[in-house]
Amino acid sequence: MVPPGVARRSVVAELEGALLRSADTFPYFMLMAFEASGLPRFAFLLALWPLLRLLDLLGRADLSLRLAAFAATAGVPRAEIEAVSRAVLPKFMADDVDPAAWDAFGSCSGRRVVVTRLPRVMAEWFAREHLGAHHVVGCDLEYSRLKRSTGLVRAGGPDRVRELFFDGAGDGPDLGIGSRSETARAFLPLCRRQLQPPFAAVDPTITPPTFRPVIFHDGRLVCRPTPFMSLAILVWLPLGALVAFVRIAVGLMVPIWTIPHIAPIFGGAVIAHGRAPPPVGSSSSPSGVLFVCTHRTLMDPVVLATVLGRRVAAVTYSISRLSEVLSPIPTVRLTRDRGADAARMRAELARGDVAVCPEGTTCREPFLLRFSALFAELSDRIVPVAMDYRVGLFHPTTARGWKAMDPIFFFMNPRPVYEVTFLGQLPAEATCAGGKSPVDVANHVQRILAAQLGFECTSLTRKDKYRVLAGNDGIVNAKPQPAADDEPTPWWQRRAQEVLGFLLHY
Repeated sequence: MVPPGVARRSVVAELEGALLRSADTFPYFMLMAFEASGLPRFAFLLALWPLLRLLDLLGRADLSLRLAAFAATAGVPRAEIEAVSRAVLPKFMADDVDPAAWDAFGSCSGRRVVVTRLPRVMAEWFAREHLGAHHVVGCDLEYSRLKRSTGLVRAGGPDRVRELFFDGAGDGPDLGIGSRSETARAFLPLCRRQLQPPFAAVDPTITPPTFRPVIFHDGRLVCRPTPFMSLAILVWLPLGALVAFVRIAVGLMVPIWTIPHIAPIFGGAVIAHGRAPPPVGSSSSPSGVLFVCTHRTLMDPVVLATVLGRRVAAVTYSISRLSEVLSPIPTVRLTRDRGADAARMRAELARGDVAVCPEGTTCREPFLLRFSALFAELSDRIVPVAMDYRVGLFHPTTARGWKAMDPIFFFMNPRPVYEVTFLGQLPAEATCAGGKSPVDVANHVQRILAAQLGFECTSLTRKDKYRVLAGNDGIVNAKPQPAADDEPTPWWQRRAQEVLGFLLHY
């Protein structure tokens, strides 16, 4: 329970073991190793785990942390470390937040300080953006002149808390939240009141503060890479690659309508709900159906076509050439020029059914991004389709990685499952033909799809996602122009660089 009288006072809280339920920092270093460097460093750090655990048992937790930081970050560019800390780690931290500890921390509207044992760069984004911390206290990674991590950490810790609070006025923190670790014992005596786990239930008389959810996150791993889970991932990867090859090969060879029936044989499942509209030839309308789908993965239009058992053209913005080659359905590449894109989609609708994802990019969390209103101007035969998926080990989407690997990572999961729900064609009065504006139609479709999936509507866009995850606007084909005296890079050299980068990363 939150102590009385602290609602508008200062607080200092330990991150690991207090605000977060788990005190173990090892999974975060494993995430950094996998996402910033690739599989070899991930395996190397896992091999070091017995030594790290032994050092912890011998009371040398500080040395264990320094060794883990060195193994996970040595030689990694500073920009890559910051990107992983911003795009990958917050999701796993948010999933581990203790509600009672967060209630006590968030109820203090004065100065909020988070103390972490991780290198500060790895925790700062989450602490500031999602916990609302004003200061983050922890050790700092050192970097070379080439802006690469040396793997060494510069001391920093609870002494900084004293500097922050005991200024000229000598006013210390009102509330301290910490475990029984050495880190917490260093700052808890400075606090007037102290809370230690297990934390009591939330006081019903106090309105819980709003925790800012993680909407955008990146990275391939679904599960927290504990030592056991990391070993399971390493053991499964060779078999998973073989399984993915077989699944993709079979999917390309068999008729598309048979895939939902044979998917269980290969460990997957395609689940359909609702009634699909009939094909163009069996209806009085000369144009195809415009299927408006939620965008969960690159596989959305393909899975839709397998459920329908007929040709459906997929409208895309920036998928890779490999994905286009592997796609069993036709793809229509758009240009982000509104007039030209509308003309292409109308031409495709005249030939048959079209699937469009108005969000413009995928979102993993239970949120729907803002729907572009262009689709509402093109047809009155609009059928909303709620798409969702379940995977166990690997995410089939990425903002920073190689997008061509998205379908491969989807099929590398032991049991990939897709759910497709047809909501029925919009009535005429709910379309532009009934006097609705395109924006009203788009917002209406977004709301009914969100209600079907139990998701939340947002006004966030593709640009918002990529600015958080990749530091750009998400325009994949946009490349910096070379200087006037630069020789253009040959195509074979660019492809070799891409393949080498991929091999080094995965």
